[in-house]
Amino acid sequence: MKIVLAPMEGVVDATMRHMLTDIGGVDQCVTEFVRISDRLLPRKVFHRLSPELLNGGKTASGVPVIVQLLGNHPEMMAMNACRAAKLGAPGIDLNFGCPAKTVNKNRGGAVLLQFPEEIYSIIKKVRQEVPADVPVTAKMRLGFADKSLALENARAIADAGADGLAVHARTKVEGYKPPAHWEWIARIREAVDIPVTANGEVWDYQDYLKCREVSGCDDVMIGRGLIASPDLGLMINSHNRGEDFQAMSWPCMLSVLEDYLERVVVQMAPKYVHGRLKQWLKMMQRRYPQAEQMLLEMRTLKEVGEVRSFLQAYKAQAV
Repeated sequence: MKIVLAPMEGVVDATMRHMLTDIGGVDQCVTEFVRISDRLLPRKVFHRLSPELLNGGKTASGVPVIVQLLGNHPEMMAMNACRAAKLGAPGIDLNFGCPAKTVNKNRGGAVLLQFPEEIYSIIKKVRQEVPADVPVTAKMRLGFADKSLALENARAIADAGADGLAVHARTKVEGYKPPAHWEWIARIREAVDIPVTANGEVWDYQDYLKCREVSGCDDVMIGRGLIASPDLGLMINSHNRGEDFQAMSWPCMLSVLEDYLERVVVQMAPKYVHGRLKQWLKMMQRRYPQAEQMLLEMRTLKEVGEVRSFLQAYKAQAV
């Protein structure tokens, strides 16, 4: 019953993976996608997007990090997958789910769900070239404009030799609008003979239980739910064991945000730091109503120093 941290482009980078896996309850992570075009990428690109490769393919807390690739050229995907594997990736994941217009315009991500034969060719080539002891998995949505090819795409992925499949239970057109159609994941599970991981619209323990019940999946991939509630994985594990769960308090979350700020300062240019912190706070509002007021008060802050001072003062008041 694994809990997998979903690959959210522009959100779940190495710093966020570090923070969430350090809190606990996450069994596996998947990187933001590595965009593959017409060349073999240098090692530094893989190390930048997955610095965990320098730590045995794991976060500092020991959680495996799968490297995800996005592209449409079978040979180039295979070459880069082999490079990632040689660099120590514990697994390779292939992205057929990204709904971003720019990505789809360049024939990457969910747009390929209109062409099951191309998906088959990509996975077949990657699986042939990557060492047998390195799992090759895929992530897909239920379709592009509709769900008519959902089962065909899933069968193409399985028939091509993939070792597993994560399914986001919405089409590209549906985006992230609720509901997630977990019943379609159940249909996919019946159509293929590889492990299937359910993904989409899991925000709390009740959602997790319902997702597993409807989809029939043991493993669940969670993205926005873990960003909004960083202790969601711990909550799920505690409830599954029949134990009482002590939720992370707002003052405790402020300490996490302080740590996050300092890690982001090292990671990116100063002008982007305030945006990353505000991004996480905005997503936290679903779980922590205090985040809304905090965002309102810091809306004009942009300099790292003033953001740091504000956060320290806010924490002092909350304790």
